[in-house]
Amino acid sequence: MKVVIAIDSFKGSCTTFEAASAVERGLRYYRDDIDTVKVPIADGGEGTVDILVKALNGRYVEANVLNPVGKKVNAKYGILPGDIAVIEMATASGLALITKEKYNPLITTTYGTGELIKNAMDQGCKKIYIGLGGSATNDAGAGMAQAIGVSFKDKDNQEIGFGGGELINVETIDTSAIDARVKNTDIVMLSDVTNPLCGKNGASAVYGPQKGASGRTIEILDRNLEHFGEFIKEQVSIDVLEIPGSGAAGGLAAGLFAFCSAKCHSGVEKVIDIIGLEKHLQDADLVITGEGRIDFQTINGKVPIGVARTAKKYGIPVIAIVGSIGEGAEVVYNYGIDAIIDIVSEPISLDKALEEGISLIEKTAERTMRIWDTSENSRIS
Repeated sequence: MKVVIAIDSFKGSCTTFEAASAVERGLRYYRDDIDTVKVPIADGGEGTVDILVKALNGRYVEANVLNPVGKKVNAKYGILPGDIAVIEMATASGLALITKEKYNPLITTTYGTGELIKNAMDQGCKKIYIGLGGSATNDAGAGMAQAIGVSFKDKDNQEIGFGGGELINVETIDTSAIDARVKNTDIVMLSDVTNPLCGKNGASAVYGPQKGASGRTIEILDRNLEHFGEFIKEQVSIDVLEIPGSGAAGGLAAGLFAFCSAKCHSGVEKVIDIIGLEKHLQDADLVITGEGRIDFQTINGKVPIGVARTAKKYGIPVIAIVGSIGEGAEVVYNYGIDAIIDIVSEPISLDKALEEGISLIEKTAERTMRIWDTSENSRIS
């Protein structure tokens, strides 16, 4: 029997590599004759660089760049065979780099992400994947654009400062000094966000609160993004206000669309394609996937759905092992997942569940295999 294990990390508990190994051990506690293939996977967010570097024997590069509040930080990214860079924007411009007291999308910048793009081009990379999860910013990629040579001047012909609060001051956009290598670099965003740049479903209203914005600040940020978007349309001839997904990463997607001619792909689908998940599925009997929490939002580009859709091309049953089951999780049954099994089988605190996550995954995998065998034996008889 062949089981493919393609599982996401359990945030705060274990990485995708640790989760996959825990599932494998659990299966073999019950049956040691199972042929397992572990395919660690991510959706373009946290962990994507590690997964692709390890899966494809790539290498790591570190660059000293600006963090969201303009302080220097060492940011790691990956280079894959073929001189392809993989960047997680959060390593330069993410919430995890600053304390909660510093959360302020009026001043946080994506400048460091632009520095990573330049560094990757310095390394000779002609293709760059950029994961957009975990942003601390709401500057529509203005900081990123400044790092690669774009100039934004105010009415006094002075360069604007950092952050979403400064976008209202933009009067002219000058791309004449943009790094010439950008036009010869294929930049691909990994994101499943479809939010527009502005409005009730835009970057500020939907994602601003988790970055420290509320009330009047959200209104200011949204107004500023609209102003910036109008100037991009007028002076760069790209209408980012109408491009679905421009609101990703506080509008970084808009800046990448406008100044880097970037394309956008589903994060999990692109990772699945890069690591070659399908080649492992063609003779598989069962696929085990999962994540820390499964709910109605899982269908929006999360790992279990990407894996299930791919498995269903070959008619393979898919079981999701998860940390918790949230509201509306049953919708995933319409997207290729056949069963969901929660690792928590008795009342337990969140802290203890996180601490014992690996052990709980092992036990759940063993239980899953027993249930599977019972079902298969019943069907055969």
